[in-house]
Amino acid sequence: MLFDPITLRSLTIPNRVWMAPMCQYSAATDGPETGVPHDWHLSHLGARAVGGAGLILTEATAVSPEGRISPADLGLWNDRQERAFARITRFLGEHGTVPGIQLAHAGRKASTDRPWRGGGPVGATGGGWQPVGPSPVPFAEGYPVPKELTREEIRRVVDDFAQAARRALRAGFQVVEVHGAHGYLIGEFLSSHSNRRTDDYGGPFENRVRLALEVVEAVRSVWPEELPVFFRVSATDWLTENPEDEREGWTADETVLLAKELLSRGVDLLDTSTGGNAPGVRIPLGPGYQVPFAARVRTETGMPVGAVGLITEPHQAEEIVASGQADAVLLGRELLRDPHWPHRAARELAASAPWPDQYRHAV
Repeated sequence: MLFDPITLRSLTIPNRVWMAPMCQYSAATDGPETGVPHDWHLSHLGARAVGGAGLILTEATAVSPEGRISPADLGLWNDRQERAFARITRFLGEHGTVPGIQLAHAGRKASTDRPWRGGGPVGATGGGWQPVGPSPVPFAEGYPVPKELTREEIRRVVDDFAQAARRALRAGFQVVEVHGAHGYLIGEFLSSHSNRRTDDYGGPFENRVRLALEVVEAVRSVWPEELPVFFRVSATDWLTENPEDEREGWTADETVLLAKELLSRGVDLLDTSTGGNAPGVRIPLGPGYQVPFAARVRTETGMPVGAVGLITEPHQAEEIVASGQADAVLLGRELLRDPHWPHRAARELAASAPWPDQYRHAV
């Protein structure tokens, strides 16, 4: 079943082995090429298309300059970025892969350095900027206090997502995913750990999910009816559900409730991850450790789900899909290690996965 096609709305994706978004921190950090994908991104994403991935989601792509995680992140807020992405989507499509894009705003975790340079906050002298968030609560010690977004600024963020989705469509993407996970802006609003507001965007569940739903509605309103919208969520902050941690945060129960709201607003698949919204969290890592969260959403809501997290072996991935725990698996680091993982999996599972003609007929 891992190599059965799946149809969401009018879009058929050729298999259930998908590439998860993974930041490359490799765009220009200033000048007219800021946030523009270039040869590295084409080579990186193109190799996984040639390798047989059915759907490729770009790394978190910022909807505004201040929405980048680092100064070296990709963005989609201007024409130059849009044109550069079109080159990539053409290549992916030519090799049988569905091109998808993850749209994001980093919120209070913005303005940080590349991981291989330490990854900590960068100030104005290092090309950084003032992060924003639902509340003036820094992510961790040493991080700047984010500016609390006003209601007018929240409306601007919602519009930024819609405008980026319009650009994504013109650039040739067929799937758009709203990034609501890993402690970035939308996830910060979802969680009581980071959202201390007392207005309509804070407090009870229905207020904390308001930004997520407004963004989804704005994106869905500009995205074609025949094409799917995904949403990535951190199913838990690993706080409330950890008896050894006194902090409170977003829970798996709330994820199920959110999934129902997203489903009613036109979201076609929940991309289910965990964590990222609090430092020093104990996460019980193990093979497929996040799969049960995806399975629960699928069982309790009927919503299609993608599973991600330490999925490394073909038979493991096949079992996740065949047993109904998820509709697709999203591979991250395993696809970095082996761009041809889908072809290897097809061989091990005695399934069919087409190779490019250039490889089949090479002499």
